[in-house]
Amino acid sequence: MITALSGGGEKGLTLYDATREQIGEVLAGEPSYRIEQTWKGLYESFAEPENITTLSAALRKRLGEALPTALIPVRESVSDKGDTVKFLWHLADGNHPIETVLMHYADRATVCVSTQAGCAMACGFCATGQAGFNRQLSVGEIVEQVVRAARHAKKRKQRVANIVFMGMGEPLANEPAVWGAIERLHHDIGISARHLTVSTVGIVPGIRTLANRPLPVNLAVSMHAARNDLRDELVPINKRYPIDDLIEACRDYLKVRNRRISFEWALIAGVNDTARDATELAKLTTKLRPSAHVNVIPLNPTPGFPTRGTDAQGVRRFAKRLQDLGVNATVSQPRHRHRRGLRTVGGWSAGGADGATQHLGSEQGGQALATLVDLLTQDRLDDRSKQSPVIRKMHGELGAARAQ
Repeated sequence: MITALSGGGEKGLTLYDATREQIGEVLAGEPSYRIEQTWKGLYESFAEPENITTLSAALRKRLGEALPTALIPVRESVSDKGDTVKFLWHLADGNHPIETVLMHYADRATVCVSTQAGCAMACGFCATGQAGFNRQLSVGEIVEQVVRAARHAKKRKQRVANIVFMGMGEPLANEPAVWGAIERLHHDIGISARHLTVSTVGIVPGIRTLANRPLPVNLAVSMHAARNDLRDELVPINKRYPIDDLIEACRDYLKVRNRRISFEWALIAGVNDTARDATELAKLTTKLRPSAHVNVIPLNPTPGFPTRGTDAQGVRRFAKRLQDLGVNATVSQPRHRHRRGLRTVGGWSAGGADGATQHLGSEQGGQALATLVDLLTQDRLDDRSKQSPVIRKMHGELGAARAQ
């Protein structure tokens, strides 16, 4: 059997993991042009194998049996206005859940993809992070998310023009597969590198690797704090790659790409929304040339989740402070509520391109948040997580609620 490597080890090769050569093996004995017909059917027409009509029924059956799809549909939900579609999948091996989001705009569509099942970044406020890491996604599992979303967009006569790697998981902790997916999306589906955005919590070696890759993709960094003591608590990977190292890597990235980096900043009431935070963030952005754009993200309240995002007035005040300090800052208008907790997963999020990715409180996100509240209630969080300012605030509010 043909096999492919994923983060979880060896697995059966799936449809969008297969290379042209591997499709050739499946179609052994057929003329070589059948490979190109198959490839175009998969990547240009976004057709399922049984619908690639340039192939005979027997070949379509052979292809489908040899190369199964990787994603099992579980749930599809559409926003009230119909402009956002969220897909919940289970991976064919292991039944791990992942999510994809399709966002419709007037003249195009954007897809937000997951890159890992679970997350290893261990952000203390993040319920999915608390649940841990399952495995890496393969190239095909990432690409298939885009293909399935593109099929849905075709129903509205829209094309997918932008891809943001901002769903579940840390993309630069799975950089080889993410880059493999980027190459497929660029070379075979035809999405410009300038319309591909990779987000990271600050994996410095990954940023340096990305800078030396041949395609000029966009970089977004989930900052959320501009001083190490706070960022250590909000984004624990900062202890390994502190802010000075992160900014140096960003500066070097700019020397190679000369494309503006985005900083994502999700405002948490009483945690990172003060005048001090704005001043510290402004100092960081001015260290970069061109200076970073700051995407200020208001977090919506979620029932059962005590800690709140900054209110609308506070969001406007914070953005205005940044602008007064010379920062190119905009307030993201959320288009969907997905799963990433301050850039990882679990119900809170920081979004990016097109103001598209503020994720908070889908049904799955609500379940994740409920899990975190349950962990707090039962005092089952580890000591490091309990030191997070967000967790401390939640713990205090839960204690007060018990006392009433």
